[in-house]
Amino acid sequence: MEASLRFRSSSFLPLTLTSFSPHFPSKLRLTRLKRSKSSCNYQNHSKLVTKACGSDENGSVNGFPALPNKIFMEEVIGAEYGEGFETYRPDGPLKVDVDFLNDRLQEGFLQRIRYAMKPDEAYGLIFSWDNVVADTGSLKLNAWRQLASEEGMEIPQDDNLQRLLLYAGADHALQKVLRWGKEQNDVDRLKLRLSQLYYHNLVQLSEPVEGLKEWLEALASLHIPCAVVSCLDRRNMVETLERMGLKKYFQAIVSDEDGMESIAHRFLSAAVKLDRKPSKCIVFEDDPRGITAAHNCTMMAVALIGAHPAYDLGQADLAVASFNELSVINLRRLFANKGSSFMELEKQIIETTPSRRKLRIDTIF
Repeated sequence: MEASLRFRSSSFLPLTLTSFSPHFPSKLRLTRLKRSKSSCNYQNHSKLVTKACGSDENGSVNGFPALPNKIFMEEVIGAEYGEGFETYRPDGPLKVDVDFLNDRLQEGFLQRIRYAMKPDEAYGLIFSWDNVVADTGSLKLNAWRQLASEEGMEIPQDDNLQRLLLYAGADHALQKVLRWGKEQNDVDRLKLRLSQLYYHNLVQLSEPVEGLKEWLEALASLHIPCAVVSCLDRRNMVETLERMGLKKYFQAIVSDEDGMESIAHRFLSAAVKLDRKPSKCIVFEDDPRGITAAHNCTMMAVALIGAHPAYDLGQADLAVASFNELSVINLRRLFANKGSSFMELEKQIIETTPSRRKLRIDTIF
């Protein structure tokens, strides 16, 4: 029997009852906020932009999501103070934060015995989609170049400016960096077309990052569960994983449908789906923001050098140039300093009082 956490997006994250106390609610519901008039006006405006670009009523063009999404947005890091999700139940509000998950996702007795014999299975590995599983940097840059060609513009060859196009929000890039759109209607139209070009390039992606498949094969042989997180929609994400031959290696997928509001929340969602407490998870990232989010969740972080130079990834627990440099021993060393409290002898501190000095008669006179 499975319980589930219900977050703000009404998405479900499977949890086993063995990991939680009997008083833990089976379903946690969030109250829905009323939509403001400004949000309704924005949706109506988005529909007009969508229809002007020739999409259908469902907001898709040739099967691809048409409305601008989080792909070209600068996401929030999240969990700066360990905060997670706030849920509500009949007896009052419940905060599901990092400490809460570390406390409730404890191993059962039989699991502890198994992990004592096979400690590698106790870990949970979380892979970021961008530039860790797939080379999305080139996809985004090609989308910008195609958009520039359609609009009769040019993308400058400056490396710093191109990096802004990859990691800054589309609004900032269009209005402040490239200065293409002056009116909001033009900005929305360009964002919409940019998203369509990205998904069109995504269909042609069939090769993962170098060395990833061999690394996942080694992890599968040791029965280490893995998850992949992304802001992509689930359908396109699963289809891309199947084309790359990686779908079978991931036991959990966190996508846009899960409704996570920050990078850290996606990591926490992946930890819950893997049934591993956050302090036992390792995140593979290429962005300093993702490394910070992993540490905010009490997770270890392995940085992949490439999209960012090594000096920007100094806060990571381990930095490698490719997956070919990794081995399972590297994972064990990350937790070597923490140790394990399972079946260890506890030392009992006995306070010994100092011996009293015996006074003799000859010492007085």
